[in-house]
Amino acid sequence: MKAHMHFLKSPDRIQEKAREIRLLVMDVDGVLTNGEIIYTEDGRELKIFNVKDGHGIAMLAHSGMQIALITGRNSPITQRRADELGIRYVFQGIKKKLPVLDSLMTELGLYFNEIAYIGDDTPDIPVLERAGLAICPADAVDEVKEVVHLITENPGGRGAVREVTDLLMKAKTSLQADDTVVKDIV
Repeated sequence: MKAHMHFLKSPDRIQEKAREIRLLVMDVDGVLTNGEIIYTEDGRELKIFNVKDGHGIAMLAHSGMQIALITGRNSPITQRRADELGIRYVFQGIKKKLPVLDSLMTELGLYFNEIAYIGDDTPDIPVLERAGLAICPADAVDEVKEVVHLITENPGGRGAVREVTDLLMKAKTSLQADDTVVKDIV
């Protein structure tokens, strides 16, 4: 999948930021899904997740990247999807996301420059303003688009996350290649 992101900063600067990332944090509704929630007659909630997004997350997690979800809604479906993808850190029913991220960063020994965050709506803004790499899907609200470093070509739930995982995998591969060169020289 070829990503055509809208870079609000230079692509080289985005690549530099991506190389520092150790934790990818995402909202769920509007990022991993298209934001729609379907209720059945018996009250069950249905969500649709993108398989390509999921594969990108699984590859990134397998490469050693930490992955977290912080979402304002509570949903067993979200936990099930996180379990399928090997996402260890899942925080649901969170209205103020920044304190949760602060706590997780302390637990993992990370700094904001090592955090990439994907969000699509106003509750995500406090985190996006602090994240080392702030990203939103193409269909995010305008207030979010004003504070991010880049906007994906695809909307939420339709490949936006895969664009980001590909970017981070490329940066990680580039960083590993740089480390190999340094080791060979030393």
